[in-house]
Amino acid sequence: MSAREDELSDEEALDAPGPVIEVRGLRSGFGDHVVHDGLNLTVKRGEVLGVVGGSGAGKSVLLNTIIGLKRAQGGVIKVFGQDIAHVSERRWTAIEKRWGVLFQAGALFSNLTVQENVAAPLFEHTNMARKDIYELADLKIALVGLRPDAGALKPAELSGGMKKRAGLARALALDPELLFLDEPTSGLDPIGAAAFDELIHDLSESLDLTVFMITHDLDTLYAITDRVAVLADRKIVAVAPVRELEKSDHPWIQEYFLGPRGRAAAARVKTEA
Repeated sequence: MSAREDELSDEEALDAPGPVIEVRGLRSGFGDHVVHDGLNLTVKRGEVLGVVGGSGAGKSVLLNTIIGLKRAQGGVIKVFGQDIAHVSERRWTAIEKRWGVLFQAGALFSNLTVQENVAAPLFEHTNMARKDIYELADLKIALVGLRPDAGALKPAELSGGMKKRAGLARALALDPELLFLDEPTSGLDPIGAAAFDELIHDLSESLDLTVFMITHDLDTLYAITDRVAVLADRKIVAVAPVRELEKSDHPWIQEYFLGPRGRAAAARVKTEA
């Protein structure tokens, strides 16, 4: 542990003003294959940031590197102002407790019920009584719009939309300030996807969440993001509100946002407004 960490409590250090996430000069890859090269990104407190890019551009690799599942080959990643490559184990645990992650497929434990899945982070990171943990898990299940009896179901008994909501309830178990979402509406029908978008928007507003969201869903980008980061050419080539990205001259951005599906999504949002 550094002398600086001795001077500040975990709460004081993580509550320092500044961006929630700062990525500078990130280089990552697999063997000789370079995924990111000189990638820079800043995520502001309280914003819903969408991250888009073509297939294989490294969106999920970026998320996994930020949360420590993959080691960066170069550059600096700071979360809550802390350089995650050099933070102490104690402070890393404190950082992890302040974020929640919803993976693309939900990543629920197949042998546990929904209630047990949501309770798992509470058992791992708190000293709460068993009864209190399960009561809190039930509250999180209700918070994401699942019916009360869903807590007793196993993942195999859930629909795609219910799995997403159960995974979200688990991500919210520890009352995080930062929420990572990996393709949250993937595999959902348009009605289910719109309902999930509305849920994310309402939760981010009511819980004052910062949201880092990987998505290819244009309706989601237009409906709930404050800014969108575009990953191309091994780095972030633009970060701006969707309407500003429409004016970009970058070929991939033009094709993505000004193509038929992009125009349709923009028109739907304009009509609803």
